[in-house]
Amino acid sequence: MAAPVPQQELPILEGLINIRNRLTALKKNRVEFIKASDVNALYRDVVKQVTQLNDVRDSNTTYNNRLDATLADVFNLLSLFYLTIGKTRDPPATYCQIASMRQILNHMNESAVYNEADLAPFHKRLQELRTIVQLEVESKKHTKPLTTLLERQLHECELIVQQLQDSLAVLSPELVPVHQKLVSIRRSLVSLAAKGSSPKSELKPLQEELRKIDATRVDGKFLGPGGIVPASQAICSSLLEECFEIAQEIKAQENSKRVSSSLKPIYDRLRDIRSELESLVLTHRWTLRETDLWAYSLSLQEIDRMRVDGKFVDSDGNKPSGQYVLLYLLRRCYGLIYRLLSSSEPVSEEMMPIANKLSTVKKCLNEVSKYGGPFSARDLYPYQLALHQIDSMRQDGRFVGVDGTIPEGQGIIMAHLNECHELVEMLKESMNEDETEEEETEMDEDDVGEDDDCENFSVHDVDEGLKISSGEHLEVNRPVRSASSSSD
Repeated sequence: MAAPVPQQELPILEGLINIRNRLTALKKNRVEFIKASDVNALYRDVVKQVTQLNDVRDSNTTYNNRLDATLADVFNLLSLFYLTIGKTRDPPATYCQIASMRQILNHMNESAVYNEADLAPFHKRLQELRTIVQLEVESKKHTKPLTTLLERQLHECELIVQQLQDSLAVLSPELVPVHQKLVSIRRSLVSLAAKGSSPKSELKPLQEELRKIDATRVDGKFLGPGGIVPASQAICSSLLEECFEIAQEIKAQENSKRVSSSLKPIYDRLRDIRSELESLVLTHRWTLRETDLWAYSLSLQEIDRMRVDGKFVDSDGNKPSGQYVLLYLLRRCYGLIYRLLSSSEPVSEEMMPIANKLSTVKKCLNEVSKYGGPFSARDLYPYQLALHQIDSMRQDGRFVGVDGTIPEGQGIIMAHLNECHELVEMLKESMNEDETEEEETEMDEDDVGEDDDCENFSVHDVDEGLKISSGEHLEVNRPVRSASSSSD
């Protein structure tokens, strides 16, 4: 239970609630693009509140009250706004990514189903985010309270990753392939169980794989080279047994619901969220405003808080069947949100339509170049027109926002624009080469026709009075057509 808010922190809490309401109102405004000036103004207000909070708090004490929860919400939402305006390399934009990463890592730690390949992307991303924060610390562009907060968040994630890596370190090298295979099978089983219905043909191969792995054990032990018994048997054995249990539960419930009726509302809600997030993964370049992920994050956190000791319970406090299905869907949704956050491009929302149009034009030009001609200037006209329209939107070589500011993403868009122009020029050159080759071919055909005509002439030096001078050349007085020509 959260601790009460001290009296001296109440004004700060009120200020943060006011900022959160302003951020929420700005998020709901779909009529206008989000302006960087509005986001920066809200950021400065947050910094003022954090500075006041640091003045009344002891830096060596950990706090957890309503103010901390509100502050986390504000930073999360503000971070999404920074992604929306394209400032992905600014420290505030890293907060939501770190928070999403921490949620996934906590679930991985809880499930104990992961391998080195799963941890490597998180380790790499944490290093990238730390580099961003370190550069800002050195430049002193952002305030120290913010960078201190981000460094603490990064440190917590790094500790979790290190803990997960340490738990894998106890695996003996002989059992690493077995463990990786079991992790893969378990994920396939849970994914299969999360489907509305699954045929036996999908379950049977997984069961056969489990039986093969189980058959390699001797007296319940996995053996290494020379018949030795490697350490860390319990990790692989427990994972194998868990896979068998999931497979048996799927098989037993083939003709019934895999999730208890008491948990069905949660299942339906998670399935809908997953479906919407998967659609956003496919269409995020055209339809996603990063702040839209805020609602999904709140819904998932609300569902996550329903668990008791890691399990979902019904009204009687029991733990119905289908737990692993709900946990799979929950973790899948967390993963999709993190994927969307990580794929956010450093292009502002206002510039995204131009970036998308250029991306489409470039893809089309690459396809045209790939498959080749023949094509004419008429075929290239739509692409040239689209590029001309984009070029005409620039002022002094830059794209300007509706409020006169210079939105983020100028460099990326200009690079795409120049690449499109280069592709058009390449296609023009290839088109000219084709035309030149056609002209040369026509000339060759004309030459061949003239040669044919010459072959139809016959020279009769006596009958037609041809005069031969000095034996070196013929002086033709009157050419005479051959019989075939004269008959025509």
